[in-house]
Amino acid sequence: MTYLDRIEINPQKLAGKPVIKGTRLPVALILNLLARGYTIGRILRAYPNLKKTDILAAIRYSEARLQREIIRPFELVR
Repeated sequence: MTYLDRIEINPQKLAGKPVIKGTRLPVALILNLLARGYTIGRILRAYPNLKKTDILAAIRYSEARLQREIIRPFELVR
């Protein structure tokens, strides 16, 4: 199973933002909780319909997106 098995992007759900498949929980929410110090266990208790694989998929999805990110330098206009 890969993160693509657990992440869904559908224009009919949350305006096409990536969510955990079968839910309306956005990947961004999971990352926000982790960034604020929530453990995987605490997230699972708060959202009992999630599985540990869902949380790991959110992290892997985000990492994959960042790996594809292109940085373009820009010139400052004076």
